[in-house]
Amino acid sequence: MLILAIDTALDACSAAVLDTSAGNTIALESQPMQRGHAEALMPLIARVMKQSGVAFAALDRIAVTTGPGSFTGLRVGLSAARGIALAADKPVVGLTTLAAYAAPIVAENGAHPILSAIDARHDHVYFQVVGGDGSPLVKPKVAPIAEALGAAQFGALHLVGNAAKILAERWPANATPPVQVDPQAAPDINWVAWVGAAVTPESAPARPFYLRAPDAKPPKDQLQTSAQLSGT
Repeated sequence: MLILAIDTALDACSAAVLDTSAGNTIALESQPMQRGHAEALMPLIARVMKQSGVAFAALDRIAVTTGPGSFTGLRVGLSAARGIALAADKPVVGLTTLAAYAAPIVAENGAHPILSAIDARHDHVYFQVVGGDGSPLVKPKVAPIAEALGAAQFGALHLVGNAAKILAERWPANATPPVQVDPQAAPDINWVAWVGAAVTPESAPARPFYLRAPDAKPPKDQLQTSAQLSGT
């Protein structure tokens, strides 16, 4: 299976082409960035596809991260993935950034639970907890950091995600310390591709996974104009 993976949900703009039959990623590019995903993504995808030697028509599937993350960034990735899928007549699958963070650790089938965490600002995090085998322990949610620290009840955890260091620094003194802290700015695009190969469009639709409403809201006069136009 040939998979084009795309990630723009957090502080990176990344794409990769995975050949599952060969068991490896045949092309990859990842650029750290907090803004500018919209301008960078399509040229980056073009370079990755050229490097891979694979035509869009030869792809079997497109995989894309769906959030949580930057509202603007993840929509850039989703729009690109859907557009390519439509043009190439290929299926598209979505996976959460939390799942993508946990994937390489789950693949090791270790004994320790995994806490994936993303900074949601305002002293909150997006987080989930899974067992070493990937079994769900705490479903994805957005919550105060204090609530996320309650995951210490599961014992020695592996912390991963761009909020991993934040949680580690505030870990309860009377709790078992984390076994490892991986403060990655964004998920590994290789694992976005591999998880994308394991799911189906039915079980993993390519739609935004927000967990909460945007911080930014349209001005009041814009809302009134929209309401007038819609007749409400």
